[in-house]
Amino acid sequence: MAEIHPTAAVAPGAVIGEGCRIGPGCVIGPDVVLEQDVELIAHVVVDGHTRIGRGVRVFPFATIGMAPQDLKYRNEPTRCEIGAGTLVREGATVHRASVGGGGVTIVGANCMLMATAHVAHDCVLGDGVILANNVMLGGHVQVGPGAFIGGGAAVHQTVRIGRLAMVSGMAGVTNDIPPFGYVFGLPARLVGFNRIGLLRRGATRDQLRTLRAVHTMLFKDPGEFAAKLDQAAARFPEDALVQELIAFVRDPSRRRQLVRPGRMAAPELGGTDEENGDGS
Repeated sequence: MAEIHPTAAVAPGAVIGEGCRIGPGCVIGPDVVLEQDVELIAHVVVDGHTRIGRGVRVFPFATIGMAPQDLKYRNEPTRCEIGAGTLVREGATVHRASVGGGGVTIVGANCMLMATAHVAHDCVLGDGVILANNVMLGGHVQVGPGAFIGGGAAVHQTVRIGRLAMVSGMAGVTNDIPPFGYVFGLPARLVGFNRIGLLRRGATRDQLRTLRAVHTMLFKDPGEFAAKLDQAAARFPEDALVQELIAFVRDPSRRRQLVRPGRMAAPELGGTDEENGDGS
């Protein structure tokens, strides 16, 4: 049985699952579905055609499923979905989709949106994504599973961020980030790859050495980029990480440009490029 505080406002038509806990001052719209064991701690607003998955916890003053910040939007029945086990911290915002995208904003399972993070309309976040405090995602951004975006980073609309990519705090991202890439700065520059994240998910040392060689080939060595992609694909046809990277780069994108390679300034983070450029 659900626990609903007397001061919460739950509209007729809302579906509240078993074991849900809705705290004081929460407001739930008529088209909302809360699956089992969802907890809205206090003063949370959930509106629109929104489904929140099992075991999600939402902290005070967060809003989910509100109308997109899009002047073309005319209250069409677009959707918002939050995957099971996700944590939405204080003041975070997730807007439902506009009519100019796929019709649904998606946050995957087991994500964490830290305080005041913003997920705009039509964004799609894979499972296990972490947005640190004050991250700002523009509309139609795609974030691959396991990616980490540091505090205060801003991501331009329609950007794609690959699986297990890592974005430093306060970065300004205006172009696509390849899988496993580590970007830094304003504007963001590719300075390495997420070695620690890959190790934690079972990548071998041999795979990391191969990926480092491919990063050097693609992003540092001279030559025409398309030709280097073909060379890497032919040289490492059985390496899953290399092939994932190449497939991402070749996939058509509205932004159509990767972040540019760069060097991390040693005085800012301490240590060498080699030490800092692996997401460690």
